Amino acid sequence: MTRFAIIATPLLALTLAACASTGSNQVAQAPVAAPITPVYSAPLVASPAQTTQQALLTTSVSNGFVDTAALAQMSAKDSAAANTAQFYALQFGRPGAPRAWTGDKGTTGSVAVGPYVRVNNLDCRDFTHTVKIGGQEFVKKGTACREQNGNWTVEKAAA
Repeated sequence: MTRFAIIATPLLALTLAACASTGSNQVAQAPVAAPITPVYSAPLVASPAQTTQQALLTTSVSNGFVDTAALAQMSAKDSAAANTAQFYALQFGRPGAPRAWTGDKGTTGSVAVGPYVRVNNLDCRDFTHTVKIGGQEFVKKGTACREQNGNWTVEKAAA
């Protein structure tokens, strides 16, 4: 065989192989996935906002956070404002920085807290809750501890 035949034979074979495909020109298509429908369900663990809201509803000024003489004169709006201030002061307040609140008909108050102290594996803080009603001032001091469920309870109260 000549050199030309040695080179030309494989080239001719490749050319004929390329032209020999006689199958249909169908193109395979990948499967198409159906759109995903989101499934909404309640969270298994309460979010911090839910925990805060639940604790806010169960940490009540009527449980020893406010002087009983003042509590007897407070309206529902006064109690709600005092309760919110008490919870947020205990939960997030800086030591010595009072959190003020305003209720109905000129009733006002403030809550000051001390630093966190660890007692029996619970976070505790001293607090002073001052309520002013009709020119009279009521002061309640004590120590509150945060339970495992987020509620604050008065552990020790002073007049």
